[in-house]
Amino acid sequence: MSKKHNGLLWRVLKIWATCLILAFCVLGVIAVKRVGVPVVTMYREASKDVAKSSKDTFKAEQTSLVYDAEGNEIKKLKQEKDVSYLDYEDIPDAAKLAIISIEDKNFTTHHGIDVEGVARAGLSLILNRGNITMGGSTITQQLARNIFLGYEKTYSRKIKEMFIAVALEQKYTKQEILEFYLNNVYFANGYYGIESASEAYFNKNAKDLSISQIAFLCSIPNSPNRYDPYKHKDSTLKRRDRILKNMYEDGYISESQYEKSVAEKITIMPKKETTTNDYAETYILKCATEALMKQQGFEIKTTFSSDSEKEKYNNEYDELYNTCKKSLYSAGYRIYTSIDMEKQKQLQDSVSSQLSMFTEKTDDGVYKVQGAAVSIDNSTGKVAAIVGGREEDQEGYGLNRAYQSFRQPGSAIKPLLVYTPALEKGYTPDSTLDDSRMTGSDSVSNAGYSYSGSISLRRAVEKSSNVATYRLYEDLGPRSCMKYLEALNFKGLDKRDYEYNSTCIGGFTNGTTVIEMAAGYATIANDGEYHTPDCIIKITDAKGNDIVPEDKSTKSVYSSSASRMMTSVLQSCVTESEGTAHVCQLDVDMPAACKTGTTNDYVDGWLCGYTPYYTTAVWVGMDKYKSVDNLKGNTYPASIWKNYMDKIHQGLTRKEFESYLSDTESTTEATTESTEDDTESTTESTTESTEDNTAADTTEPDTSQDYYNPDDNNNDNNYNNNNNTENNNNGYGGGNNGNGGNDANNGNNENNKNNNDSGMDNGGNNDGGDSGNNGDSGTPDNGE
Repeated sequence: MSKKHNGLLWRVLKIWATCLILAFCVLGVIAVKRVGVPVVTMYREASKDVAKSSKDTFKAEQTSLVYDAEGNEIKKLKQEKDVSYLDYEDIPDAAKLAIISIEDKNFTTHHGIDVEGVARAGLSLILNRGNITMGGSTITQQLARNIFLGYEKTYSRKIKEMFIAVALEQKYTKQEILEFYLNNVYFANGYYGIESASEAYFNKNAKDLSISQIAFLCSIPNSPNRYDPYKHKDSTLKRRDRILKNMYEDGYISESQYEKSVAEKITIMPKKETTTNDYAETYILKCATEALMKQQGFEIKTTFSSDSEKEKYNNEYDELYNTCKKSLYSAGYRIYTSIDMEKQKQLQDSVSSQLSMFTEKTDDGVYKVQGAAVSIDNSTGKVAAIVGGREEDQEGYGLNRAYQSFRQPGSAIKPLLVYTPALEKGYTPDSTLDDSRMTGSDSVSNAGYSYSGSISLRRAVEKSSNVATYRLYEDLGPRSCMKYLEALNFKGLDKRDYEYNSTCIGGFTNGTTVIEMAAGYATIANDGEYHTPDCIIKITDAKGNDIVPEDKSTKSVYSSSASRMMTSVLQSCVTESEGTAHVCQLDVDMPAACKTGTTNDYVDGWLCGYTPYYTTAVWVGMDKYKSVDNLKGNTYPASIWKNYMDKIHQGLTRKEFESYLSDTESTTEATTESTEDDTESTTESTTESTEDNTAADTTEPDTSQDYYNPDDNNNDNNYNNNNNTENNNNGYGGGNNGNGGNDANNGNNENNKNNNDSGMDNGGNNDGGDSGNNGDSGTPDNGE
């Protein structure tokens, strides 16, 4: 080679070396500047962690313990991973070569960090103005993250990951590191390690897999959600082909092996149905996992500005969810919950006994008519009991309908979406509303075509008037009202819910869950203060050191004045003989405030209500959207609610609701009666007020994160994707992870197809006509 060429090569190498040095410097400077963590300290910590490790570190499992509200142990969380652990010589050579070929080509030569990968990551960091967009992680770095670190994307975590990787390379051989990696890496759907994945997807031991099957499995770890074989098999196959091509080009397989492997048809085993012992356990697992995620800095979101933002969130959620859930079975946590096992049994007994007349089952042995209920302790805002279905003879209960099934709420949504927001705006229980018949293409009807002309707001809620609710919703403004549901963290909100006024009488695109409804009503019961409806008090390590400390934070959704007025109105639904929830008067000496909900064709029935002590929401229906005989909010749901609430209030001292008349936030003994169009009406104290005059005294949700942007067309897809949905209940994002190990409700895959009218409910004193799916508003369902 000529000197000229040598000189050119030398200049290129110097430029490349300079880029590497700059990349390292950029990472170091940003870490020190942004997080203030001395790099030397991180290096010492990393070295100490690795020094304490042994081969057992990558296999050992510590049992976690779960405690109920009384401090009694109720569950051990342990998995025996040694059963599927393979020593290096037992791992197929094809698996070792495939993972090296696709994940870390320089694995055999680098010392834990691939300088080329770091340079690419550093350059990307500079081009993206400090945002971490690509990892550049080696196999050793991935192992460091899986075993020693979390998945939060921070500069300090990335640098510490590098230090741990270097330390691992100094302590362990390449063979040991590859052994540790292939036994710990995540292969989606709860499977860790190549042997577990082989058994789950192919019903074979790893040593018996073909090269094509091995390449298929090795496609998954890069992004377990994107390459989930059950959800995105086509994507997994494309990545398999890429791995096979890499293996061929790297000389690991011959041309004939390559061609045969690419042509091989991949057939995977059906997905295993995962069940757990009871509904409380599934919710505990979900809440504990999300608590650990939050502790690592992950923000649980329910609304998104675009499909791309939602997809990115889902992928990040899934990755971290699986890691945190895995740690529940291995980290030796002590998980303290708010679940009261006596109330849990009482709620389960109430749901099962009050639906015992429905005996028909599916081919899988599951009762066709189902119920779900959630009970919240108002003093803490925590879940005291949660039931996701009737007791079954089979082992494990499967789907937890209390938080995994999205259903149409019917009139039960009215207090949360319309009436309490109206009371925020200056209306009072005595304000006059229009309950006269509506005409026109967008009109709605009352149950039994019963209209009362001018009625009070209190009476409109008592009889569950659709037309009064609809007009009030129009006056308040749909977007203004929907902000309250956003503040209550309703996960299934869709762009169309903001466009159709039939939303106000229960016609949502996707619906809501029992846990969301319970939390919403508990917010009213707690003077407008919202508590996240989880069941985790705290999580500690085995020595009692806090991992997730107790969180008593709340946020204000409604004012105390509006909440107390709404409580007074909902009490009337129970105490007045013509109130829709009149059957919910308790036998014990305790006041109650309730609202019923019934959707068209008797598909969904709801009873949501509270006392000063507890809030309980109940849903009854079928998993598939079909009618249930005599199902109304004031039949089976009310029976379950009353049966349970009578039990848990035995022996409790009578306690009254706070009166809104004595609330210092009220401007007079009976605050003003006001709407945008009618400011001349007066109340008992003849106070006159306009919406502008009362706005300063109300509490309105933060509008800085407005979910619906009229210029945004990225939210057109249904949350349930019409007839082909997997029900994601993990804080809205990702796969089947937030569901505590249970698959989604098949019934939710049929998108409310029976709920297409928003006019009539069912006559008599039942709810005044709840709607179904958005789109048609005004066609009566029953009564013609």
